[in-house]
Amino acid sequence: MTTKRCYYEVLGIQKSASEDDLKKAFRRLAMKCHPDRCPDDPQAQERFKEAKEAYEVLGDGKKRAAYDQYGHAAFEQGMGGRGGGFNGDVGDIFGDIFSDIFGMGGGGRGRPRRGSDLRYLMELDLEEAVFGIEKKIEVPTLVACSGCEGSGSQDGKTSTCDTCRGHGRVRMQNGIFSVQQTCPHCAGTGKTVSNPCRSCRGEGRVNDERTLEVKIPAGVDNGDRIRLTGQGEAGPAGTVPGDLYVEVRVREHAIFTREGDDLYCELPIRFGQAALGAELAVPTLGGEATVSIPPETQTGKLFRLRGKGVKSVRSGRTGDLMCRVVLETPVKLTPRQRELIEELETSFGGEDGQTHSPRNRSWLDGVKQFWDRVTS
Repeated sequence: MTTKRCYYEVLGIQKSASEDDLKKAFRRLAMKCHPDRCPDDPQAQERFKEAKEAYEVLGDGKKRAAYDQYGHAAFEQGMGGRGGGFNGDVGDIFGDIFSDIFGMGGGGRGRPRRGSDLRYLMELDLEEAVFGIEKKIEVPTLVACSGCEGSGSQDGKTSTCDTCRGHGRVRMQNGIFSVQQTCPHCAGTGKTVSNPCRSCRGEGRVNDERTLEVKIPAGVDNGDRIRLTGQGEAGPAGTVPGDLYVEVRVREHAIFTREGDDLYCELPIRFGQAALGAELAVPTLGGEATVSIPPETQTGKLFRLRGKGVKSVRSGRTGDLMCRVVLETPVKLTPRQRELIEELETSFGGEDGQTHSPRNRSWLDGVKQFWDRVTS
């Protein structure tokens, strides 16, 4: 004879556990061992049956009291046994739990189906995203029928759904399992229409194009979404509409690139400006600014203009503008310019020529060390 394990031990809880702890423990085991999740694991299925039996008893206040007093003997023949209520409405015990596990919503009155959410992709210039803008958009969607004001009824009258009796949900029984789902006849509203509207054929909604004005806040970036509550698809007759999500896409800019709240741009300079230093005007989204280039500046050097970036839509912090120096090689030289450059290049010769090119010297040192390792 097989000895049954203690029901509290099966569920992994203490005898003093609350109803909520009990439910959580069973849900955890059901998620792990349910036959639909473990079809090829007989041991998991046995553990599930054991957990189900434990919850059948401990999930009922009277049965739990009897079990606490008499143990398993309380449900053997002659002491209330399986004829004494053990075969009660299992669906009522498990309905909420299994609906949670399999994503079918809770028990009780059903929540009416709502209209679908919509997504609208809005492309913006960088300036529009940084400073904000109001834009009109046209969204093709399902809207409430004007003929019946969204009720779906030609005369405005509705009646209680015969399928779900006004609850909006129906219970589906499969053996010991019971789950609830939205009533397919009334779409969860609990109401039906006897005289359907001729314009929408009882649907309560028709295809149309809606024009909306959308306010884009300053500082939005790629992927940001603006939610317009109730501006999605109209729901079936008598239900609420969905939402509209406006998703931002920022076009590439001719000068600036954005990384978070900072802006980056390239600052081309001539050889003489890099060598001798210069004051250069640079564009910003708020106007012109000046960057001081010190003598002997190397290409790739970053100069930061604080507060010239983007003001964050979330934190309110304003980023910086980062200007990266790019040294330009002169082109279309005149004979005199070529002569001067050749003269300058000649002046860099001799033993101290490397003094003027520190990066070149370090590069040559690295090459020498590389060849020494290769040939050794």
